[in-house]
Amino acid sequence: MATVVLLSLLEGCASRPTGVLSPVADTSASTSRVEMLVATTRGRASKPGEMFGGERGMTPAFAEITVSIPPDDVRKVGEVAWPKKLPSDPATDFAVLRAEEVSRDTAENWLNTSVAKSKDRSVLVFIHGFNNRFEDSVYRFAQIVHDSGTHSVPVLVTWPSRGSLLAYGYDRESTNYTRNALENLFQYLGRDPNVKEVSVLAHSMGNWLALESLRQMAIRNGRLPPKFKNVMLAAPDVDVDVFRSQIADMGAPRPQFTLFVSRDDRALAVSRRVWGDVARLGSIDPEQEPYKTELAANNISVIDLTKIKAGDDLHHSKFAESPETSQLMGPRLSSGQALSDNRLGLGDHIVTATAGVAHAAGTTAGLVIAAPVAVIDQNTRDNFASHVGALGATVPGGSANGSPVSIDCDSRNTAANNVCDR
Repeated sequence: MATVVLLSLLEGCASRPTGVLSPVADTSASTSRVEMLVATTRGRASKPGEMFGGERGMTPAFAEITVSIPPDDVRKVGEVAWPKKLPSDPATDFAVLRAEEVSRDTAENWLNTSVAKSKDRSVLVFIHGFNNRFEDSVYRFAQIVHDSGTHSVPVLVTWPSRGSLLAYGYDRESTNYTRNALENLFQYLGRDPNVKEVSVLAHSMGNWLALESLRQMAIRNGRLPPKFKNVMLAAPDVDVDVFRSQIADMGAPRPQFTLFVSRDDRALAVSRRVWGDVARLGSIDPEQEPYKTELAANNISVIDLTKIKAGDDLHHSKFAESPETSQLMGPRLSSGQALSDNRLGLGDHIVTATAGVAHAAGTTAGLVIAAPVAVIDQNTRDNFASHVGALGATVPGGSANGSPVSIDCDSRNTAANNVCDR
């Protein structure tokens, strides 16, 4: 079945280059620009054009990045126009014009200057979700800022994600690793008298990080700052029972929470199985009890995206890729007051559809299904090779040369036995 699906979809499946953050000159007069501040707990990357990788840094780092957006007549609203080859062409692609790591003091000066020039002295903090490389989060946030038309100063918080479906556990622990750093940023924004308003937008697993950091801040300070006006939770990969506790711990008054849900979100369906069959917040039916009463009691607004047809095949990125949602979010933010780019290879889709919980749990059962697809699909091959070693398997010849993928049964361990015995 996997082979049939592969052959039927392979024609429309194409890889894209990585390392797209090397600055280029903008020679096009019709492009738009998004300037953002980046705060990250990622470690620095060794490859040119990546800046930060998927491993954890010892201390938070900061960067100033300017992204060029091509004209509206060459891309759809909600779409990230990834370059098909490097260097990026600003006339047709998203392209980086400036990407510079800066000190904490320089980052604070950039923020103060940008806030002073903004219309309402507001800041929008975006926290990406699971399975995002650094460049994914940069381009996705640039797309959201541009398409929504917000006037808020953009601040991207990016945490150490390895950008692979096989790294679910690592990514989740990386959000915990980043909680204190994000709370420190929230505390700074709360103290800064130049910042009049703060909105928080989180997607997928990034919602766990956002909620935990807000919870810590509320407990430490006794309440959340009044300037924290809006918290937008897009497809939150959060246990509904834990969310109840987090909201209670934040106390009152608290920001206006807006929840974006979709009952056909396949990524959250898999996550539900991983976490003991407890409903994930981003896939609940807001019209069913007990959710309907609880949401109303906590004054949480809900936007149901179930019927919107946009985003990837997992229905997990509707919030960012739906033109309707972008148009909804922009006025909401700009009035003072709703995300990820998953880089899914075709094999990753097949793993999700057929292996269920296996890919997220890191079992070799999922790898067996992905292996034949990884031979052909570049994105899947890259993801597969990066993490197969953790299960005692090998990918001969590297991930980028198209060599067949195989499991080395000589390096037998508990996980490998299951595959080798089959």
